[in-house]
Amino acid sequence: MAPRDIIVLPDKKLRLVSETVTKVDSGILKLVEEMFQAMYEAPGIGLAAIQIGEPRRVVTLDLAGKDEPKAPQVFINPEIVWSSEETNVHEEGCLSIPDYYEEVTRPAEVKVKFLDQEGKPQEGHASGILATCLQHEIDHLNGVLFIDHLSKLKRDRVLKKYTKVAKRAAG
Repeated sequence: MAPRDIIVLPDKKLRLVSETVTKVDSGILKLVEEMFQAMYEAPGIGLAAIQIGEPRRVVTLDLAGKDEPKAPQVFINPEIVWSSEETNVHEEGCLSIPDYYEEVTRPAEVKVKFLDQEGKPQEGHASGILATCLQHEIDHLNGVLFIDHLSKLKRDRVLKKYTKVAKRAAG
């Protein structure tokens, strides 16, 4: 099976607010499988379902290094229930905004409630790169992109660039 295409800026679907998953069934598990396939192929470390055109509240992550065994993580209906006042700055990129990276300030730690692949409620505490990635992907579920955390000038520049690229590709 060929991996699903990752949609890129300026695709308006990226601004959709994703729908809550009401039941973890075979359709959701197939979506998770397709998300991992697209994410690994890209390659990336995180993906929200909307990035492959599915407005569902599903996130996949794998923060394992190149020489480490895969460590896939799935978060269904993830919700940040607490975030620290302390912040971290990480350079972020996004598979939907290829080849663009910028430093973003976010809370250093978060607590997240979510469903696992069996549909069981879970709660987890995250710090460091995991906290950053969770916040980045949960933003996607709410129609927010990491460039929305930048200055208006930088954001406008990025939007203009990717709109030009899309027009050129469309011919």
